[in-house]
Order: sequence, then structure tokens, then C-alpha cells
Amino acid sequence: MPVCTTRDDVEIFYKDWGRGRPVVFIHGWPLDGDAWQDQMKAAADAGFRAIAHDRRGHGHSTPVFDGYDFDTFADDLHDLLTTLDLRDVTLVAHSMGGGELARYIGRHGTDRIHSTVLLSAITPLMSESHGNRDGVPDEVFDQIKQGILAERSQFWQDTAESFFGANRSGNKVTQGNKDAFWSMAMRETIQGGVACVDAFAYTDFTDDLKKFDVPTLVVHGDDDQVVPFEATGRKTAEMIDDATLKVYEGGAHGLAMVPGHKERFTSDLLEFLAR
Repeated sequence: MPVCTTRDDVEIFYKDWGRGRPVVFIHGWPLDGDAWQDQMKAAADAGFRAIAHDRRGHGHSTPVFDGYDFDTFADDLHDLLTTLDLRDVTLVAHSMGGGELARYIGRHGTDRIHSTVLLSAITPLMSESHGNRDGVPDEVFDQIKQGILAERSQFWQDTAESFFGANRSGNKVTQGNKDAFWSMAMRETIQGGVACVDAFAYTDFTDDLKKFDVPTLVVHGDDDQVVPFEATGRKTAEMIDDATLKVYEGGAHGLAMVPGHKERFTSDLLEFLAR
């Protein structure tokens, strides 16, 4: 299997499809690189080199016990880009992956970066605070961790409902969507599942976003039940100088996998990549 060995000897598995200008896809939590297969194929078919890695402790990467923080994730991404010597890259990130992307730019700059895409991203800050009244209360994150520790298989099945908006009338969520979510979530280590909650809940990416100096597409559903749009997507687009915001009416958190919104996002992505 193709792997990148990081500076601390963790093996990061990745898929590498097509030829052309590179597009690196960064998955959300608790998923892995498989979540991006539709968009990877579309990008490769359009003449790009599509790459998607599994975060440490997820998918086929090393099931480590520690290192579940955004400085480490960003440095893992840097190791991947430098190992493959990727330049003029578009980084495409979903959910927690948006934090990884932001922290990468905060720590490593944009010398290798052509543009970025933030989909349902957690930036600039997820948790509720005096300065972030639209954020998520602490008790929600506590409940997530308790659910993982109590019986994670059932917890992931239950979580798939709100992740994709299957609990909304008129939704187009398939059983396949929910099964794929469960399968990927179960490949994540239980330690990673819990530790990542604290990482994505309380890491502030405000200073990282200030360092963005490349074109950025921000896409968010206005019915995201996991990462509230007003606390994240709208603020992110306002903080990045060269940002284009697209709000998907009725869009859920995992919209890139759900029929209807999936095709729209893939089309918007290819249009953005062609710039």
C-alpha cells in the first residue's frame, strides 16, 4: 500500500489517482480518505492528480494512541506534501479536515498551495464562548465522547442520521450513505475518536485563517446539524480576503456524499479547480 512515513515513524496511507496539477483531499471526522472517492474520480477524470490520505489513527494509517492534535495533523500533511514533492496544490478539506488545512497554512505557509476549499469546516472555532455565541455547548461534546466510550458501534449508527440529515423530511440520504459512514467510523481508533473531539471542539483557528493568501472556496449547508454554519462557515468566509462563499439550502454536514448535494458540490469543485 502507498504510505508516507512521518517524522515520528507513523505510516500515513494515501490514494493517488490521475495526472496533472495536484488536488489533495483531507477528510472529516470520523471518516477516512474513502469519503472522497466520488470527488477524486471526478478530479482525476478532469485532468488533475487526486490524492487523499487517511489521518493517523483512521482508515489504513497507523492506529497510534497519541498525536491527535492539529499541530501534529498539520505536520503529517506537510510530510505528505514534501514526500511526494507536491506543488501548486489545491487543498480540499471537509469538517475537521478544515482545521487541519488551516493549521497547515498557519504553520507551513502557502508556498506549495495554489488554492483551498473548505467544506462544512470547523474553522474558526466550534465551541460556544463569550465571543462565539453561535458555537456548540460543551455538553454536546461531552455527550459525543460518552457515546463513543459507551458503545461506539451503535453511536456511529445513530450519529449518521444527523450527519447526513436523514432526520429531515424530504432527504435523499441512502442506506448506503449511512453504512459507509459506520464502516469508516469503525476503522478509526476509539482513542482517536475521543481525542479528536477535544481537538476539533476547542482549537481556535483564527490566527491561522489570517495567513490565508490564496483563493478559497467556502461551502457550507445551512442545515448543518454538526458544525453550525453561522458559527463557522460564514465567519470563515468573512475572515479570508479572497474567499467565495456558497451556501447550500438544506445542506447537511455530510453533503458531499448525499445524492443531489453531492453532484452540486462536485460541479462547484471542478469549476473552482479550473481557475
